[in-house]
Amino acid sequence: MPIRNRLAEMHPQITAWRRDFHMHPELLYDTARTAGIVADKLRAFGCDEVVTGIGQTGVVGLIHGRTTASGRTIGLRADMDALPIIEATGAEYASTVHGKMHACGHDGHTAMLLGAAQYLAETRQFDGTVAVIFQPAEEGGAGALAMVEDGMIDRFGISEIYGMHNSPLLPEGEFAIRSGPFYAAVDTFEIIVTGKGGHAARPNNVVDTTLAASALVMNLQSIVSRNTDPQQAAVVSVTSFRTESEAFNVIPETVTLRGTVRSFDEKVRGDILARIGSVATLTAQTYGATAALDWPEVSYPVMANHEKETGFAAMAAQAVAGACDTQAPRTTGGEDFAYMLQACPGAYIQIGNGPSKGLHHPEYDFNDEIIPIGASYWVTLAEQRLPAQGA
Repeated sequence: MPIRNRLAEMHPQITAWRRDFHMHPELLYDTARTAGIVADKLRAFGCDEVVTGIGQTGVVGLIHGRTTASGRTIGLRADMDALPIIEATGAEYASTVHGKMHACGHDGHTAMLLGAAQYLAETRQFDGTVAVIFQPAEEGGAGALAMVEDGMIDRFGISEIYGMHNSPLLPEGEFAIRSGPFYAAVDTFEIIVTGKGGHAARPNNVVDTTLAASALVMNLQSIVSRNTDPQQAAVVSVTSFRTESEAFNVIPETVTLRGTVRSFDEKVRGDILARIGSVATLTAQTYGATAALDWPEVSYPVMANHEKETGFAAMAAQAVAGACDTQAPRTTGGEDFAYMLQACPGAYIQIGNGPSKGLHHPEYDFNDEIIPIGASYWVTLAEQRLPAQGA
């Protein structure tokens, strides 16, 4: 595997950065420590410009090539935030913050892009500008949207943008990508079913919310099986069923359901969201109850790779790993890089983490062995998309 020699030399150093980030996880936009370290390192590397506070706590570093005659800028993005999970890895570099953990590998993503930034700042074997983008709040906070709405694309003249995520489903160091819809749109819902509470021994005197909510859980499953085109993939999952009482002999006044919707087509997405509302209302009415629907969390659109840029990303991955699966299966996971791809042509690729616990698992850990592979991919992509004059 043609890893850049300099990045192989830097492997222990980048690993130390990654493990430091792992020990000090930060959530959503509260990434002051991580962003501060990233900005300080970019300045120390000799980046031509380092801008902080984009999308609240995002960081962008600009690295000019030996020449800039092309006038082009490409963006390389990594996410910085962690998750509200209690770590169970037992690693010597485990989280020092109870209840917070890098359980999705964003610590590794940040470290790999920092390594690539240092290499690119040292060598500058390209014609144009590379914008290294460090984003907060991917895990449910739509940090990508915040950076886009802060004018990042236009401010730095970014003409192409690329992202990368590790995957425990792929062998160590292998790459996978696909053109078009790749990651699902993500929507979350909350339904409060309200009836008339009372004594469980006298159900004839109440409006039974647990019965109505139970029927609603079952009826929501019919949306995908009976209202969605069978050739379109979609998921509706109820993940929480909470009542206001835990007593054995009380029928509660309210029941709260929470769940998520995943889809790959905007029309299908819209139809499902509308259908959830009508199913909730009509099911509750059948039992004499009412249903109030809310969409409390940030939703993410379908993440769709652009065709040409997918080919460019695959070419760089092939140069590093010798091969790249360009027909990767779609994933029902969500990714807010979708917002950046809506604003600018680009592509998002997966790099194999090797056999490990799944993403968001308390025993998950990023595989440090893939660091020079991922960093070499970033460097190769930058140099291929901004070829040096005379190359």
